[in-house]
Amino acid sequence: MQNGGVRLEAITWERLTDALAERLVAMPAKDGSPWLRVALDGAPAASPGELAARLAEALRLRGRAVHKAGTFGFLRPASLRLEYGREDPDAYHDEWFDRQALWREVFQPLEPGGTGRVLPDLWDPVADRATRSAYVQLPPGGVLLLGHWFPFDLSVHLKLSPGALARRTPEGERWTLPAFARYEAETLARGGGGCRRTGRRPPPAGLERTALSARSGRSVRPGPGVRCRPSARPQTSWRISPRTR
Repeated sequence: MQNGGVRLEAITWERLTDALAERLVAMPAKDGSPWLRVALDGAPAASPGELAARLAEALRLRGRAVHKAGTFGFLRPASLRLEYGREDPDAYHDEWFDRQALWREVFQPLEPGGTGRVLPDLWDPVADRATRSAYVQLPPGGVLLLGHWFPFDLSVHLKLSPGALARRTPEGERWTLPAFARYEAETLARGGGGCRRTGRRPPPAGLERTALSARSGRSVRPGPGVRCRPSARPQTSWRISPRTR
C-alpha cells in the first residue's frame, strides 16, 4: 500500500529481522569504511533493543561480527543531565546523552583508517561513575548497532502512534513523551543536522556546551539557547510501525 509516496507493508518481527540482515550483509559502507554503522532508533516503548538483539543474532548466523552500543551506556553524569530536574523533557532530549563521547569512543574508531577498537559503555547511571569497561575490537566487516543520530549507513526508526506510545510507556516515564514528540517533529521530519535556536535557558556560567560536527570534524560551541547535533551523510532510512494492541 502506498501512503504519500511511502510503501506500507505488514511484516512480522522475524521477516523484518531477516530483511534487514540480508540487506546489511550485501551493503557496503557509504564512505568506504570496512565497518557498517546502523541506527535502530525509537522510544523504549517501541522496543528497539529487542530488534537490535534479533538483528545481532541474525547477522552472527550470517558470519558477521556485531557490536551493540546502547546510548544509555553513554549518559552524562547526573549533575549535568539532571541540571533542570529529573523530569524535564527538553533536558532529556538535549542534555542526557554524551554525544561527544559516543563520537570519540564509538564512531571515530570505525571511520576509514580507524582502529575498530570501540568502547561498549562509559557511564553507570546507577552508581553515577565511569564503568571502566574494556574496549572491544570489531573486526573488518563488523556491524555497529546503535540508536540516535550520527552518520549511519542505514537508519531504522521504530515508530509508534502517539496513543500507542502513551499506552506502552510506563506511567513513571510518561514525562518523556514530549521529548519523543519533539524528536519526531524536529529530527525525523526534517532530517539532516546543524544548529537551531531552542529558547531554553542558558547554561550556568562557566559551563560550556561543545558539539562535534560530523561533516567537518570541527568543534563548535553553541551559545545560550542554541542546540547542535551532528550532520549525517546521506543515508537510507526505514521507518517501521510495530503492531500494537
